[in-house]
Amino acid sequence: MQTNENIESITGDPKKAINKLAIPTILSILLMFLNNLIDSFWVSGISTDALAALGFISPLYLVIIGIGSGIGAGGNSLISRYIGASHFNDAENAVIHTIILTVIISIIILIIGIFFLDDIMIIFGAIDVLPYCMNYGEIIFLLNIIFLLPNVTASIFRAEGDVKRATNPLILTAILNIIIDPIFIYSLDLGMFGAAIATTLSSLIGYLWMLYWIYIKKDTYFKFKLKYYKRKISIYKNILVVSLPASFEEVIFSIVAIFFNYLIIVTAGVNEVASFTIAWRFITIAFLPCMAIGIATITVSGIAYGAKNAKNFDTTIKYSTMISLIFTLIISGIFLVFAYPICDIFNFTSGNPELITRSGEILQLLVFYNVLIPLGATAAYTYQGIGSGFKSLVLTVLRELILSMLFAYLLGIVLKMGVFGVYLGAIIGMNIGSIIGFICILIFNRKFQKICEIP
Repeated sequence: MQTNENIESITGDPKKAINKLAIPTILSILLMFLNNLIDSFWVSGISTDALAALGFISPLYLVIIGIGSGIGAGGNSLISRYIGASHFNDAENAVIHTIILTVIISIIILIIGIFFLDDIMIIFGAIDVLPYCMNYGEIIFLLNIIFLLPNVTASIFRAEGDVKRATNPLILTAILNIIIDPIFIYSLDLGMFGAAIATTLSSLIGYLWMLYWIYIKKDTYFKFKLKYYKRKISIYKNILVVSLPASFEEVIFSIVAIFFNYLIIVTAGVNEVASFTIAWRFITIAFLPCMAIGIATITVSGIAYGAKNAKNFDTTIKYSTMISLIFTLIISGIFLVFAYPICDIFNFTSGNPELITRSGEILQLLVFYNVLIPLGATAAYTYQGIGSGFKSLVLTVLRELILSMLFAYLLGIVLKMGVFGVYLGAIIGMNIGSIIGFICILIFNRKFQKICEIP
């Protein structure tokens, strides 16, 4: 296989490659996650219980999205390393392995949804709002393949440097969801079930656009055809080495939200969960630029590592961290200053000023949760790029689950500081974990520089 303009653009200057991949991806991921925020906006008009239910079911929805991102990260990492080493036929083969793996995992998720969704919701403490949870969750689980494949295909497009095709369908998905969400929820009077249908239908239409490029227009670099498939267990293994830890990292994010919900219920009650749900949506948005840059980092660091280009590898780490930190601080600052008017958009449908006021208070506090995340996230995404998924997972577990939730529990429950202690403890633990992660990747980078200097 010969290279094309897209491939050449991501194998040169790492700064230009990151900008090419990250900037459009920021917009697409922002809009993709806005689907969740949009659902919260419209669902809040149904009832406070419906909004609380969305807070319980959203972590599972994000798990599905995360699994797709994880498989995509595993495929992206391996494909990028093959490209860096100029093994283009192996890269094509890895594409087909990635798609097959996605279908297999989708079937597993489907089975879990059919038999265990209601039990999972009860374990999460959502028994009081279980009907709302099931109305939304059943559709998401049964049609999970519609969320997995667009994520994975977009990751493959990014690995070949075709950022527009990785981005535009996701933008279309979000725009469609904005338009049809209120139609299905209110005009058709389908409530929570309508919100799930709108989200699923939007994702399907976006994916059909991808399929048009692949199988009708036929002008993508990778061809997505079974005739290029040569089964290699080693390829599946290499994808899973990154994708399983990366997927589990997304599971961890959801576990954190679930644990947050539990601690909040214990210290402040169910109504606080509704306010937290609104604030947490915006905190997630503040992290999105960092995530988009991290996704670009997987590709660029993987190419540099595969090519054994120490200079580009070093530049990738430092540049990714710098621009991630800048974006995160700007967005966090905006949310800090304008927390109340931002949260007040939910008053359009909820008609509950106390809910909005409390959401603004929580948002102003939790912006500090994100301040140093770019340090830890850069480390995690770089480890994914070089194929060290386990190290990425360890750093995420330490940052998100162990330190953040441990401090939240200690301050909120043990020291009896209440819900304020829960929020404060999570902030302290997150920032400490992020610093530790960044130190680890700097140490690895120094070792890699020395290895590449050896003649």
